[in-house]
Formats: sequence, structure tokens, C-alpha cells
Amino acid sequence: MNVMKKGWFSELSPLWPGQCMSLEVEEVLYEGRSKFQDVIVFKSKTYGNVLILDGVIQCTERDEASYQEMITHLPLNSHPNPKHVLVVGGGDGGVVRECVKHPSVETVTQCEIDEKVIEVSKKYLPTMSVGYDSPKLNQHIGDGLEFMKKHTAEFDVIITDSSDPIGPAEALFEKPYYELMKDALKPNGIICAQGECQMLHADFIKKTLDMCRTIYPVVNYGYCMIPTYPSGQIGFILCSKDSNTNFKEPLKTWTDEEVEKLNLKYYNSDIHRAAFVLPQHVKKTLSS
Repeated sequence: MNVMKKGWFSELSPLWPGQCMSLEVEEVLYEGRSKFQDVIVFKSKTYGNVLILDGVIQCTERDEASYQEMITHLPLNSHPNPKHVLVVGGGDGGVVRECVKHPSVETVTQCEIDEKVIEVSKKYLPTMSVGYDSPKLNQHIGDGLEFMKKHTAEFDVIITDSSDPIGPAEALFEKPYYELMKDALKPNGIICAQGECQMLHADFIKKTLDMCRTIYPVVNYGYCMIPTYPSGQIGFILCSKDSNTNFKEPLKTWTDEEVEKLNLKYYNSDIHRAAFVLPQHVKKTLSS
């Protein structure tokens, strides 16, 4: 549920009871409904253009880089040679942008169920959707689960950039989906998925990590800071088929000059390592 009142957007949801994020609205740029969800784009007073799906903030131009860069480069730089990447979801284009800029990546396949999200992002989020022009990209409009059933042992890395576990994204948090991802990976493949907020959803995160450990030999949880997501934080579920994977230490590190050349605003090798240092109460909950 969302509220547009007196020039402000307020994000209300049962997933974060008793709190909400509010942004001042300068102009509503798009409002409509796709086959799957309500879609709104507005120009905000201080965060640039904002994409809203079913009343929930998906991204803002001001702070999107932290999430897009981390969900992409945490797994890519934990893999020895990530040539072929599958992105499930991510219709705003941010993850595709980050994947196609990575020097090791040769092909990026995106499977997005909602074509309307891609359409509005191309129009209203040009700095995020710029990767849609890359020759590395193959785009498929459809269900990610059905897509992976037809693609076995093809990908080095699979990134699931989903919304919260309600509505069309609910199935992307369940065991059959994680099993499908494992089958679609090559023998040393890695997956990374949106992992909710440790301040709000620690029990859900623990349940998901425990489930993943029944499928993958290496499982970890990292996070980043992002002001417009609930409680200013979002996490990542990372799993590897290779028992030697150490997510906490990147295999690929970039110099400050390389970081600048790649136009990275949040990610670097130090923040990669720091992403896995958890607050004590979260560490205790996830290890219990």
C-alpha cells in the first residue's frame, strides 16, 4: 500500500509495520498497471526519479548504485572467471548495467517477467537502463522459473534482483527456485539473490539461509546501506556450488583507478569484505 498525500509519497507495508519511508514528490511521471503489478514513476524533491512497484520503492536515481553494484559485484568478483551471467528480474536495468561493464563478462541473459517495468525504466531511468544497449545482452520476457527449466549447466553466475516475497516475486524465495538455479549453474557456479533487511527480517533470512545450506555447500549473507530501502539496509543471499568459495575475500580486486574507470560509486574491494561483517545480534540470530 502507498499513500500520495499533500505532495508526499509514503511507503506503507505489512513487511515493515509501524514505519515508512516518505519522499517529497515534484511530479508524477507515469502511473499505470502492468499485467502483474501497479507501476509508478515520480520525480522526487531530493532523490531524482523513483520507481514504485505495488506501492514499494524499487530504486531512486540518487542511491540505486549501492544496491545494484553490490548485488552484482559481490558474486562476480567471488567467481574465478564469470563469463556467462543470468539476471532474473532487474527490469530497471541496474544489474544489467553493472554486469555488462564487468571486464570478465561475455554474455548477460536477462529474464524479466514484466515488460512494462523495462519500458518505463528505459524512458524515465536512463542512467540505470543504459546497459540495455549492450551487445553482451540477451533479453527474455517471461517467468524465470520456466526459463531455467530449459537451461541446465549454462551460467557461471545467476543474480536474482527481485522485489519482496509477496506478489509476483514470492516464488523466487522458495526452495524449488534455489534448486533450479543450482541446476542452471556450471559446476563452480555462484548465485546471489536479494536477501531482505536484517533489522526487520532476521528470522526470515535465517530460514532462507538454512534452506540454502541443504542445497549448496557454501552459503553466506552480506549487506549494503541504502537510504530509501526499509531501515536503510538490504541484504544478499550468496551461494556457491564450489566448496572452496570464500565470499568474504574477493578473487578479483580493483585499484582505485579501475574503480573510477568502471564508474563505481559504492563498490570496492574493502566494502566487499566489510559486507559480511554483521552486527552481533544479527550474527547471533543467523548462527543459532
